[in-house]
Amino acid sequence: MSNQSAVIAAPSSATEGLLSKERIVARPGFNRWLVPPAALAIHLCIGMAYGFSVFWLPLAKAIGIEQPRDCPKDMGFLSRMVATDCDWIVSELSWMYILFFVLLGCAAAIWGGWLERAGPRKAGVVSAVCWCGGLVISAIGIKTHQIWLMWLGSGVIGGIGLGLGYISPVSTLIKWFPDRRGMATGMAIMGFGGGALIGSPLADMLMKHYATATSVGAYETFLTMAALYFVFMMAGAFGYRVPPSGWKPAGWTPPPASSNAMITQQHVHVKKVWGIPQFWLLWGALCLNVSAGIGVIGMASPMLQEVFGGKLIGVDAGIKALDATQLGLIATIAAGFTGLLSLFNIGGRFFWASTSDYIGRKATYVVFFVLGFVLYASAPSAGSAGSIGLFVAIFCVIVSMYGGGFATIPAYLADLFGTQMVGAIHGRLLTAWATAGILGPVVVTRMREYQLDLKMPPSQVYNTTMYILAGMLVLGLLCNLLVRPVAQKHFMTPEELAREKALAHEKTGSNGEALYTPEQMAQVGHGGNPVLVLAAWAAVGIPLAWGVWVTLQKAFVLFH
Repeated sequence: MSNQSAVIAAPSSATEGLLSKERIVARPGFNRWLVPPAALAIHLCIGMAYGFSVFWLPLAKAIGIEQPRDCPKDMGFLSRMVATDCDWIVSELSWMYILFFVLLGCAAAIWGGWLERAGPRKAGVVSAVCWCGGLVISAIGIKTHQIWLMWLGSGVIGGIGLGLGYISPVSTLIKWFPDRRGMATGMAIMGFGGGALIGSPLADMLMKHYATATSVGAYETFLTMAALYFVFMMAGAFGYRVPPSGWKPAGWTPPPASSNAMITQQHVHVKKVWGIPQFWLLWGALCLNVSAGIGVIGMASPMLQEVFGGKLIGVDAGIKALDATQLGLIATIAAGFTGLLSLFNIGGRFFWASTSDYIGRKATYVVFFVLGFVLYASAPSAGSAGSIGLFVAIFCVIVSMYGGGFATIPAYLADLFGTQMVGAIHGRLLTAWATAGILGPVVVTRMREYQLDLKMPPSQVYNTTMYILAGMLVLGLLCNLLVRPVAQKHFMTPEELAREKALAHEKTGSNGEALYTPEQMAQVGHGGNPVLVLAAWAAVGIPLAWGVWVTLQKAFVLFH
């Protein structure tokens, strides 16, 4: 009895720090379904990066309040960055997007290896401090009207928090759900796509609440959201647990290596992935899939308005022939279209990642590229025919596969490279996202400007762009088709794996034996207090349901 008690007490030794990985090894009776809501709590907060555009117009009149107060035309760039008597412009504020996703990719690549050894709790806490601290610094930038503080706060420091928060649950979830890797990562990464559904309407409500005759309410909104997000993110970080070394779900047996050559039971060290062809093939596949999708998302509202013009409100006229009232009506409809795309972005993350558990990751990516090619190539015809419903449906499916690509890739990596360092490998792969975050919007916006310069009608300026994006997907398909099982020489030897597990603080008993007896190990992953599990899911599910409902109300205008 005393030996058994000693084994159970091992994870919570007094010598271990509150944030140490050893401290969060799950005990018998811990339910693995508590881990996804912990991951969602963090992802729903950092996912507000997608919704930052809600701040652009209010901040563009932070000085003028009613109308923007323009800076002198001869004012230099550096002078504009510190000017306190004239307003910023949207193009200056929107640099935040580039900083977000470039820093996300860079931070995930740089600190992914550290995360594997430090554990998800420590990474989640650092993410919360960076993301919420960045919001506080941005609030100071708004108060003092220094845009460089916003870039530094939310863009750089917050971007680092994005990267660490985004990858913090990946390795942990895959280890908790080896039987449903796609579904597990899909649930968490769904939260990143859903963060804007909650954050955008919340920020809008807060700015209206705090607005006065001398303030647009943005400063107070940033501080309020920083406090709320900090509470949720810290709760998520402290909710993380890692399974004991050697754990597997009760009743589940890993498939034999001969059953699917694309799923390995071995492990690749993160330091080797730069030299493995499969890594670069997946890098290219993700980059091309994301480039095509992110370019469309960024231009969704103007694209719908310019392609259909007055047809959106039953008027047979192009966008240039509409008056101010009519333009306002079609802008409202376009906002509903953008909201609908957000819902498909979220739903696609869970649907496609879960589907990949049944048809395989490679086959799922084949669907993304083949179906995506057909849809992009069909979009110009749908626009020319004036079929609004078909056009909307095409882009809803496209955006669902954009989100699905993000959610499926961690499981794809785990299949090919093993689970020991999948979080760090995923972090390095996210440099593809940073690249796509520049490539996709540049292709779409530059081609639009080029077509407009040629005096092409607004309804046709996206046709060539759609064919270019379809061509990108063909290249992505080729990358995916070339993926083969990783060569044996790239995997860690048993000695290297043992050394890495030691560095990763995968704790064992005092003599190196299993941390728990077989009977205790069988009790890990299920059981526990069902009320606690329900409360954890309600804490993330209720805000997400509210965000979906608000977005559906906006999207409803598309069907009237």
